Amino acid sequence: MPQEGKSPALGSGIALKDLHLGYERADVISGLSLDVAAGEFIALLGASGCGKTTLLRALAGFVPVRRGEILLDGRDLSQTPPEGRGMAMMFQSYALWPHMSVAENIAYGLKLRGWSKERIRDRVAEMAALVGLEGLTARRIAALSGGQKQRVALARALAVSPPVLLLDEPLSNLDAGIRATMRHEIRALQQRLGLTTILVTHDREEAMSMADRVVILNKGEIAQAGTPEQVYHRPDNAYVARFMGAENTLPVGVTVEGDLRLPDGKTLRLAPDAMHIPQAIRSGSADLIFRADAASFDPVSRSMQDRAPEPDLRLRGQVRQQAYLGSVYRHEIEIGAHRILVDAPRKMPIGAVVEACIPATALCLFPARSQTTVTGQEAAAHAA
Repeated sequence: MPQEGKSPALGSGIALKDLHLGYERADVISGLSLDVAAGEFIALLGASGCGKTTLLRALAGFVPVRRGEILLDGRDLSQTPPEGRGMAMMFQSYALWPHMSVAENIAYGLKLRGWSKERIRDRVAEMAALVGLEGLTARRIAALSGGQKQRVALARALAVSPPVLLLDEPLSNLDAGIRATMRHEIRALQQRLGLTTILVTHDREEAMSMADRVVILNKGEIAQAGTPEQVYHRPDNAYVARFMGAENTLPVGVTVEGDLRLPDGKTLRLAPDAMHIPQAIRSGSADLIFRADAASFDPVSRSMQDRAPEPDLRLRGQVRQQAYLGSVYRHEIEIGAHRILVDAPRKMPIGAVVEACIPATALCLFPARSQTTVTGQEAAAHAA
């Protein structure tokens, strides 16, 4: 839902009902349903081929709907051509006219709508000021920086007062520093105007920093939809946990008493209300999933045979590799036949015997890896 403190929503509400989209004979999106409130910012996040761009293009009218409905404020647009939907789409390449000036690019959609020269001039000036392009309206596109081109594309999209703004990876061509600035600017502008906005991205940080809700797609279906905090800390399934950056997967057994049987044969009783266990696991094989930055090194060793519930998981192993990530050192720890990653501010020497400590609140327990669609390594690779 839209965040508190926003301007009154100027955008329109969207409802997708049992949507089926595809190319030739294959469905890319199968039976997808999603509601987007007026003024809400949604990020579609997922691996390449998950269907996020197909879904965005279908909203714009560029991909035909095989079955289902696209409702804009209750009106079905599934068979309406792109020019009849009134939505504005900002492409990854910006799709600017290089032979035109900044002002002419911003005015392009207004001319197609038959606006007078006076109205166009005023609107161009308004949009240029809105996105910080004052003084540049006479400049040719080829003379602009990447960030300035991005602002022109955004101004052109906003000039027609669209009910919905569609963003197809608009920041992917920018340098890291400019990208971070533009994230903030687009988000602030969206909140100020109350625009309904849908962003397609493969960048986790971009999705979480800009959107009210993140919708994670996997093979044409919604794996989870929720606030950035929900999908990051409380994933619904192992795919979402791994895609959102939980690098470590430790195979464990769950006993009928609810204890965890670790790979070394020891059993551990963690407070069940502390761990995140979204799916019922009575007994059998399971995966314990957690982030490298949730783990730390603890020189104090405690027995894992204590039957009282423990506040954390402790794993003893040996440092096999290390890498400096800028703010922390990432260590690869060998624990029997398995390896985990641990981030720490201090570098531990190769070969050192260490004890990794992971709070129970940072642990997610899911059905065994064999029941999930993507391994941790594959999800991490897709999300990189």
